[in-house]
Amino acid sequence: MKKNRFFIILLTLLLAARAWAPAQSQDRPALALTLEDCLRLALDQNPFYLASQERIAGAQAQLRAAASGFFPQLTAAGLRTLDEKLFVLEFPSLIPGQPPTRMSIDFTKDYQFSMSLNLPLFAGGRLIAGYKQATYNMEATKETVRQSRQDTIFSVKSSFYGYLLAREFVAVSEEALALAQKHFKNIKDLYDLGLASKFDLLRAEVQVTNLKPPLLRARNGLTLVELGLKLLLGLDLKQAVEIKGELAYTAYAPDPESCTAQALLHRPELNQLLYQKRMAAEMVKLARGAYLPTLAISGSYSYWADAFNFKKNTWQNYYSVNLILSVPLFNGFATAAQVGQSQALLRELELTHKGLAESVRLEVLQAILNLGQARESLRSQEKNVEQAQESVRIAELNYAQGLATSLDVSSVQVALTQAKTNYSQALFDYVLSLAQLQRAMGLDETAK
Repeated sequence: MKKNRFFIILLTLLLAARAWAPAQSQDRPALALTLEDCLRLALDQNPFYLASQERIAGAQAQLRAAASGFFPQLTAAGLRTLDEKLFVLEFPSLIPGQPPTRMSIDFTKDYQFSMSLNLPLFAGGRLIAGYKQATYNMEATKETVRQSRQDTIFSVKSSFYGYLLAREFVAVSEEALALAQKHFKNIKDLYDLGLASKFDLLRAEVQVTNLKPPLLRARNGLTLVELGLKLLLGLDLKQAVEIKGELAYTAYAPDPESCTAQALLHRPELNQLLYQKRMAAEMVKLARGAYLPTLAISGSYSYWADAFNFKKNTWQNYYSVNLILSVPLFNGFATAAQVGQSQALLRELELTHKGLAESVRLEVLQAILNLGQARESLRSQEKNVEQAQESVRIAELNYAQGLATSLDVSSVQVALTQAKTNYSQALFDYVLSLAQLQRAMGLDETAK
């Protein structure tokens, strides 16, 4: 009986814990995120950015491999002879008429242990060129990672500002629906008093109905933008978030010359090509090094024996030290072809760098023009909102006094909704244009 009671209590506790756990997960508080928080999370958790950082580890390994060429190579080896054919030597007989004497001689040892050393003294400059090439590759890789960082920052800013814009669209749609519902209620009250027509009542009701689908689309758009932002931040798509921030105007008057100069100095794409040009120059030296002789010291030390035991006089040893000079004489013009290929690559990178620099100049100027256009559009849309709000107020008063029709009120309400939508879009275009200009300049700022 006591055992049954114990199992009943245990089962009850397990069921309660199981029921309590989902409730706890559902009641988990939303994660409050500002723009700075989003940027920090993306740089810590975005898988694509983290993957780009692994390239640095690969470049470091390549640099260590290039440096290893300057060190001596030490190799140990062991050998066990499994089968062999002995040399047979034939000696003529010292007695006339007798057959020659045949003797088998074992010139090999069944067990051999050796250690060899190889140290390059001169390799035609190829070791130094290879090390410099690996060093420049490391710097180019860092610029690649910095470009990935800037792309991640811009993507997060675009998604964050897109969320704020989608939230503004939802607010505008909700306000438009609230105004239409208020107008419908006013007409209904007047209709009940016999002061409004059935047609006006139906028109106002249709207006309310027509505004519900846009509100639903705006809310769906907000949900999709939120999911995209979570994906960028490396968050669980089920994680509840609370985005804190507002689309705000920040005055900024860029100077085209200083912005262009900064872009030419800091753009990671240009810096990548700069290091790639240096790598190509070292490739030319590396190819030309094949014309030059090489000089190295090699040595070996060996033990060998016919039996694997450590008795006295069983093992014999010998060593040799050699100075090796290798002079290339002819290799079928392969060296000349490699030099030509490296020189062509160097010229290609120089022309690519020149073209990319012009593209960067154009990108900066285009970003400045877009920023100025967005600023002027924002100013005009701000005035349109003020005028539309005043028009709605006047139309509602006139309708209450019988000086305006229901159509007049609906028209100015639609105009107000459009004006606020245009204003939000213009504000989004401005802050996004500012982010595009910062990206075009190669800035590493993460919060502006």
